[in-house]
Amino acid sequence: MPNTSASATASRLSLSALAPATFQSEIRAMTTECDRIGGINLAQGVCDTPVPKVIEKAAIRAIRDGQNIYTRCDGIARLREAIAAKQLRDYGLRYDAEREVLVASGATAGYHAAVMALLNPGDEVIVFEPFYGYHINTLKSLRVNPVIVALAEPDWQLDVDALRATITPRTRAILLNTPANPSGKIFRQAELEEVAAACRQHDLFLITDEIYEYFVYDGARHICPATLPGMRERTIVISGFSKTFSITGWRIGYAVADARWMPAMGHFHDLTYVCAPAPLQVAAAVGLEQLPPGFYTQIAADHQSKRERMVSALVAADMEPSVPPGAYYALARATRLPGKTAAQKARHLLAVSGVAAVAGSAFFRPGRGEDLLRFCFAKQDADLDEACERLRKL
Repeated sequence: MPNTSASATASRLSLSALAPATFQSEIRAMTTECDRIGGINLAQGVCDTPVPKVIEKAAIRAIRDGQNIYTRCDGIARLREAIAAKQLRDYGLRYDAEREVLVASGATAGYHAAVMALLNPGDEVIVFEPFYGYHINTLKSLRVNPVIVALAEPDWQLDVDALRATITPRTRAILLNTPANPSGKIFRQAELEEVAAACRQHDLFLITDEIYEYFVYDGARHICPATLPGMRERTIVISGFSKTFSITGWRIGYAVADARWMPAMGHFHDLTYVCAPAPLQVAAAVGLEQLPPGFYTQIAADHQSKRERMVSALVAADMEPSVPPGAYYALARATRLPGKTAAQKARHLLAVSGVAAVAGSAFFRPGRGEDLLRFCFAKQDADLDEACERLRKL
């Protein structure tokens, strides 16, 4: 007879092998603590600026019109076609809306589907540091091994020799986030050409997170790596509308890739998410179709102004900020704040000022980033100005 004793049963009731190594992200932990005390949240990249009216109205209209049922796992045709048109307009890249575009439940879901479809347990993916924690932890959750290559401070330049030295027979892909979270780094043409050359030489995928593509400052330009010679067929472009349209809670993103890879990506997206929210897909399509080119340049101008206010306040607080060329985060030195770790420093700052930031250690390997905090400046002006005033008083 089977052993049904309490001790035998208990031995089977345990977490997975992965679970002990996972934990709530420091970003979400700081958001929770900020909410508890009623502070100003510059920790999470929630982007709470207003949703464009044309998109807001389109979502409400789609719900009222009954567009509330499942869509195809890869999204409605209207949005897939609008995404393909956007890639052609912005980068000169032609994608077949029927076979090479996936509407995902956020950019995170597009990335997750790509990793499931293209990589095997034990494969290695090169990731640049500082990194976005979800990139690393998604790989780990699927038994894929992230291999970290540090970018060189203070401007986070690519060390080509370090990149090439990291490639092994187990390397299957390079992950590139540009403009980058948390550093704001925009990979330059020469750097992208080096990454592309490594991908071609070693027959690697390139997975690009380009969610901040329109958040570029001081005349900088975002380059889609898929435009480089020989890169379209091996590049998986991940992006979305959370940041651009200020709809982080809607979970509407996308992936574009060569037709060879897309059926498997769509399959895994279906298994995990079924489909992105139907009426919100309609609203995103309307945004792509109707918002003029000036909307996107205005995003950059508005956030450059926010960046200047954020950097000025951090300078006044004697926190030595970097000036990000892209995205909407600023890394700043926390040397003058008490605490042995960046997490302790962030919690002290929240306690004394009511302003939440994220420990820099969340974006580095253990032992690094402990003297940095990340501040998000994609806030409504009144909240950002109040946060800046509080920091100036430190």
